Amino acid sequence: MKNLLYIGNKLSKHGVTPTTIEILGPFLEQEGFSVKYSSSQKNKILRLIVMLWNVFQYRKVDFVLIDTYSTNNFWYAFAISQLCRLLKIKYIPILHGGNLPFRLKKNPKICKMIFKHSFQNVAPSLFLVNEFKAEGYDNVIHIPNAIELDKYPFLERKKAVPNLLWVRSFAKIYNPIMAVEVFASLKERYPEATLCMVGPEKDGSLLGTKQRAKELNVEVSFTGKLSKEDWIAISKNYSIFINTTHFDNMPVSVIEAMSLGLAIISTNVGGIPFLLKNEKEALLVPDEDVDKMEEAIIRLMEDPDLFSVITTNARNKSKQFEWQEVREQWLTVLK
Repeated sequence: MKNLLYIGNKLSKHGVTPTTIEILGPFLEQEGFSVKYSSSQKNKILRLIVMLWNVFQYRKVDFVLIDTYSTNNFWYAFAISQLCRLLKIKYIPILHGGNLPFRLKKNPKICKMIFKHSFQNVAPSLFLVNEFKAEGYDNVIHIPNAIELDKYPFLERKKAVPNLLWVRSFAKIYNPIMAVEVFASLKERYPEATLCMVGPEKDGSLLGTKQRAKELNVEVSFTGKLSKEDWIAISKNYSIFINTTHFDNMPVSVIEAMSLGLAIISTNVGGIPFLLKNEKEALLVPDEDVDKMEEAIIRLMEDPDLFSVITTNARNKSKQFEWQEVREQWLTVLK
């Protein structure tokens, strides 16, 4: 039995959306791995201290997995990886940050200290595989994010209705205000349109989004953070999933929406075009382009055949992310 230490933001008990550490970790436990987790500390400084201590405490593990992001939490990966190097522990960064290509260019020496010395770098999206290889990193492989497909029942919708669903943390990088602006514009044509925004506050963006809805005089349903089961139940009342992010990697919420039979309209940024083909599995629009996103919604409303093709293709594509499809890739790396 292999022993793993999984480093990441295990914060769902604090009302934060669960991240990969709370999805992949249990999958690996099912396969017989012994997995220790770090950390669930809410305070960022305390979290880093606990992470570092746990690396030292469990220094006899076979591998340390490190969820690696591109904003402030990037520095967790740097600190942990360097301690692993000092203690001669094999570590595997799991590349989640949609803006990691920017990091590779902005902090090249720091990035080499992390990624050149890792046992393996694992990228959930082909976008990051390409970006890392372009910068000279050959030790990077593609292993997609995984979901339990049977928890996301496909609902066949005959046609689109102007009911929009947005599921993400309220953070500036995910541009939630754009969703409200698209909705306000859509309501001029479809007064019966609705928008539901699901997710917890992250950086103060929720207040700004509510304020924008008030300015535009539109009523938006803000649910806060919901359990997976609750937002899946809510999704039955919606037919279009909008993803308004400024940059992205391989968002699990989009994969979940694909599985549920929602038609996806997303900004064409980062890893999104590697996950979804425009006109085939989704409609992709330029970043921040409210008019183009509204046009895409109207197009789906007026073309039931296109709506059917996109939702069916997306559901079929989502089957690639079932754990049973992904597990062998992880077992190959870890065993």
